[in-house]
Amino acid sequence: MTKNMMLKALQDFFVEKKVETMSLVEYKGYGSDVPVKDYLLRRAFGSWSRVLNVAKHRHPIEVPVVEAPVVEEKVVKKAPAPKPKAKKEVSKDVD
Repeated sequence: MTKNMMLKALQDFFVEKKVETMSLVEYKGYGSDVPVKDYLLRRAFGSWSRVLNVAKHRHPIEVPVVEAPVVEEKVVKKAPAPKPKAKKEVSKDVD
C-alpha cells in the first residue's frame, strides 16, 4: 500500500466518522475497524501529527457543520408602570 493510498483510506475513515481529525488514542480505540494500522502510518510518515498534516494537505475533507436550530426570540412586553398615587390632602386644624 502506497503512502497516498494509506492517506486516502484514512481520510475516508474520517469522513465516515464525521470528524476532521482524531488523536492517536482515539484512532487506536477503534481497534481492527480502522483501514490502516497506526504503526504503519507512523512508520511511513514519522509521527502521528505529521500523518494528520500530510493527510490534511493531500486529501482535504469538508465535514458538514451542523448549525444549531434557530429559536425565535420571544418579545416580552413590560408591564405598564404603575400610576403614581394621588396625595391625600391633610387638613390642618388651627385652634
